[in-house]
Amino acid sequence: MNLIRQTRFAGAAVAAVLVLTAAYGCDAAAQPRFGNPSPTAGSETAQRANAAADQAAYQEVEYVNKGVKGPALVVIPGEVKSNNASFTQRFLPNNIADFGELELSSANFTVLERSNLGNLLQEISLAYNLGDVDKARKTMQIGKLKATKWVVKFDIIKAEQVAQNSQGFDGRAIGGIIGMFGGVGGSAAGQATSSVQTRESTGVWLVGMRYKIMDANTTEQVAQGYKELKMEVGATSTSVLGASQSAKGGVGLDTMVQRLVQTAVYEIDSKYK
Repeated sequence: MNLIRQTRFAGAAVAAVLVLTAAYGCDAAAQPRFGNPSPTAGSETAQRANAAADQAAYQEVEYVNKGVKGPALVVIPGEVKSNNASFTQRFLPNNIADFGELELSSANFTVLERSNLGNLLQEISLAYNLGDVDKARKTMQIGKLKATKWVVKFDIIKAEQVAQNSQGFDGRAIGGIIGMFGGVGGSAAGQATSSVQTRESTGVWLVGMRYKIMDANTTEQVAQGYKELKMEVGATSTSVLGASQSAKGGVGLDTMVQRLVQTAVYEIDSKYK
C-alpha cells in the first residue's frame, strides 16, 4: 500500500513539474511586447508617422557568404573627413566602428571587439594609421590579437547637400482679386482662397564612405572600396480655412551611416572572404 501511494505521489510530482516547465518555456519563447502610451496612438497622424518610420527602420542584410566563416579581425575607429559641421558634430569615429563591428559579426566574421582591447586600441590605431610595421607586429603578439588577420576601418570622406528644391502656393493674392468682384459671395470666396497656404521642400545629401582592409602583420592594404548613398529629407505643410496639416521626415544621419556600413560589408563579404 505504501509503495502504491509513493508511486502515485511521484507521478503527480513529475506531472506538475512538466506542466510548470511547459508554461515557463512558452513564456521564455514568447517575443517581447511593448505598449504605446502616446495620446495619438492609432490616429491618422500616428499611422502616417509610423509608416514613414518603418521605411527608415533597421533592416538586416542577407550576406551572400554568411555561411562561410570569415577571418579574425579588429575594427579600428576611422575618420570623419567631411567639412559639414552638422555631420562632424553628430558623429565620432567610434560610432561608425560600432556599426562596423555589428555588421561584420552578422556576416560571420570573427570580430575582436574594441571594448576588450582597453588601452591597446590606441596603440593599434596609431600603428596602422601610420603604417608602422614594427609597432603593429608588437601589439599583435598580445593575447587574442595573435589570431587577427585583418584590421578594418571605415571612413566618412564625403557628406554634402547637393540639391534643395521647394515650391508652394499662397492664396492671398488670388483671394484679393476674387474679393474685388464684391458681393457676399465674392467676399466669402476671396477669404476662403486667401486662407490657402501650401509649401513643400526637399533636400538631398550625398554621403560617401571608404573602407580599408589592412594585413594585421604587415599593415599593408589588402583591399579598399568606396560606397555612396543619397539621403533625402523633406517637409510639407498645408493650411486651409484654419485647418492645417504638416509632415517632415527622411532618413537620418545615423541610419545613413549604418546603411553605408552594410553596403561596404556586403562587398567585403562577397569579394574578400
